[in-house]
Amino acid sequence: MVDWALARSTATRLVKPGPTISADGALAAVAELREAAARAERYVTEVTGLDASSGSAPVLVIDRPGWIQANLDAFRLLLTPLTDLAASKLAATPRTAGVGARVTGAEVGVLLSYLAPKVLGQFDPFWTGEDGARGRLLLVAPNVVEVERLLRVPPSDFRLWVCLHEETHRVQFTAVPWLRDHLLGLIERLVATADLDDGVLVQVVRQAVRRVVEGIREGEELSVVDLVQTPAQRAIVDDITAVMSLLEGHADVVMDSVGPEVVPSVAQIRAKFDVRRQGQGPDKIVRRLLGLDAKMRQYRDGAAFCRHVLDEVGMAGLNRVWTSPDTLPSRAEIANPQLWVIRNHPEPATPPAG
Repeated sequence: MVDWALARSTATRLVKPGPTISADGALAAVAELREAAARAERYVTEVTGLDASSGSAPVLVIDRPGWIQANLDAFRLLLTPLTDLAASKLAATPRTAGVGARVTGAEVGVLLSYLAPKVLGQFDPFWTGEDGARGRLLLVAPNVVEVERLLRVPPSDFRLWVCLHEETHRVQFTAVPWLRDHLLGLIERLVATADLDDGVLVQVVRQAVRRVVEGIREGEELSVVDLVQTPAQRAIVDDITAVMSLLEGHADVVMDSVGPEVVPSVAQIRAKFDVRRQGQGPDKIVRRLLGLDAKMRQYRDGAAFCRHVLDEVGMAGLNRVWTSPDTLPSRAEIANPQLWVIRNHPEPATPPAG
């Protein structure tokens, strides 16, 4: 279904070059990001109370082509059930299949070339190392350097601030080992509902394109990701969205919990970074089509959920979300956090001290 070699060559050919920096400056940035990641992990553990000491997820400081390759590896892993299903259901001729794989490979490459300059860091929970390590933290050094220059913020402060968010994800998956398998299970269920009949796919895509065009005209937040779903898939997508909103919101809350004694320019960084997240001009339209506006909603809604729960039952009460898949919030509970509090804390809540 996907020509992965073509995807990689397309992405690396089209991706914008990183910022100009000397060899010594690049080495210093890499070293500082590694040190910031270690500092951030200690802080995240202290704030959240989550124990990630048994984990072995490595920290990798990479460039844009490295990020592209890492995400191709992840896509290939996650799409394996779908490609296996397609192979068993579709009776395409080898020539037709080859053409389709090249088209899809080129599309994936273009998408990754667009995203590669924008991602500062990412935790890949599905990667498995040869030594058995589960998950890896990716810090994209040229992007961090470029953004700190654009925002005109202190580099050391910004690098630590970025690491606080990404290290929270590493702590989440390391301290909650069932979380990775739960997400994989949701993805496998989503794949199992895929209808690969050509007629159905054509109809869904046509409706999606029409609605996206209408949505942009009317100012609605619609994306291809939102629209190319069957009714059976939407319930599963809601579960995935709720988990991702929790993870992103939780990381944002931890990041924002630092004060100027940890990151002296934290208020300045947050204010400028929020403006950057919104996107501007044509880029905003592309972000909407790709579903990246939905990603911004996950940060906002998940953070609001975590803050509400923290106000009601404190950090120990919030940490009940990590008990099992049954205690994770639903999409409705992300929107109305008090529903989650009532379901998981039926006893009268005692407001946290202070």
